[in-house]
Amino acid sequence: MSRAILISAIILLFISGTHAQDNFVKAGNGRFTINGKPYYYIGTNFWYSSILAMKVSPGNRDRLIRELDFMKSIGIENLRIQVGAEGPDGEPFRVTPALQTAPGKYNEELLDGLDFLLAEMGKRGQHAILFLNNSWDWSGGFAQYLNWNGYGPIPYPMVKPNTWPQFMKFSGQFLNCENCIRQYHDFVRFIVTRTNRYNGLQYSDDPTVMTWEIGNEPRAFSNENIPALEKMISETASLIKQLDKNHLVTTGTEGQWGCEGSLVVFERIHAIPQIDYLTMHIWPKNWSWLDAKNIPGTIKPSISKTNNYMNDHIAVARRLHKPLVLEEFGLPRDKHGYSPAETTKCRDKYYANAFEQVVDHAKRGDVLAGANFWGYGGEGRPQNLYWKPGDDYLGDPPNEEQGLNSVFNTDSSVGVIKKYNQKLQKSLTKPCHEVNK
Repeated sequence: MSRAILISAIILLFISGTHAQDNFVKAGNGRFTINGKPYYYIGTNFWYSSILAMKVSPGNRDRLIRELDFMKSIGIENLRIQVGAEGPDGEPFRVTPALQTAPGKYNEELLDGLDFLLAEMGKRGQHAILFLNNSWDWSGGFAQYLNWNGYGPIPYPMVKPNTWPQFMKFSGQFLNCENCIRQYHDFVRFIVTRTNRYNGLQYSDDPTVMTWEIGNEPRAFSNENIPALEKMISETASLIKQLDKNHLVTTGTEGQWGCEGSLVVFERIHAIPQIDYLTMHIWPKNWSWLDAKNIPGTIKPSISKTNNYMNDHIAVARRLHKPLVLEEFGLPRDKHGYSPAETTKCRDKYYANAFEQVVDHAKRGDVLAGANFWGYGGEGRPQNLYWKPGDDYLGDPPNEEQGLNSVFNTDSSVGVIKKYNQKLQKSLTKPCHEVNK
């Protein structure tokens, strides 16, 4: 080979390699980057956004556009989103409408909504974390796959005399149901290889997508199921990487709390080579750190326990040299009410604590790379204690009190989010090579 040809080949390889990475979020050396520059973020959970993006009822594209613009104005550019629920519609305390109405059968209007959503986010430079399954009942998930495969009626924990332990035992069977996992993987193939009708990009080639997430809070639900959970995560991550060379893959786990209390299991599932970064969720009220009857009196110890939990998981991320994201956390309003008229002073303090740590890690080039609060309610407002068809979609899923953890566009929390996004951007003004590694 002549020297001229060799040089031309090297130049072409460099150009093609550089182009392939343009605008995609990458992970390496414990950090996220975009085009070689550090990427840290303060974002939100906007799980229902593909429903809002439908061009037919119950979609509301005008609201979606306003919400995306408002989030952009306060610095929110990272949105964690549910790809879609499993059906049928009309189940108690479940997301309606469902995307997958039966195995391999899809609501085309919802697919169109997902396309529209990603195209609009792309126009605004926003990035999506897309979760593909759910351990919990509110969107079908594990339990619906089991129901489709002859495991019987779903014991919805919100429907008496069913209980949460009963539901969790039922849902855990998913991990050992080969046909359930096969159907789930068929869904993964269908979504990851889909072509967006609005921007013409295959999802696997769209830099708007940051991450494919194996599920929302995938759990073993028993010590005996831990090997099956690890196998499912490893096989699903490998499948996604085979289909998509551009995007990140992560678990969606709560961390130690969602790994049967084991940091060892948490570390093991994130050490899988195809898992690009670590996730953790923190719920002070659900975990009995916060007293719902005395939120102001228990916020300080809740923050202390939160920091301890974060530090334990940060240590794991540093050992694995992978980024870590606090991708779910929430807090009720000061008196545990649901109206936007009630104050959120304790929530604001809790948010500020978490956001400040992301800013600090950004300054030092450390592993805590992002935070997504739960959840964005925007201009929606509660209309019933629990969601009913025709109500506004909020950050609270249908099995939770509407307004419980939602951040509305009039909340003082909005100012906290904007303030810390501004601080975060200032911390990232150094060139990439000046940031400590």
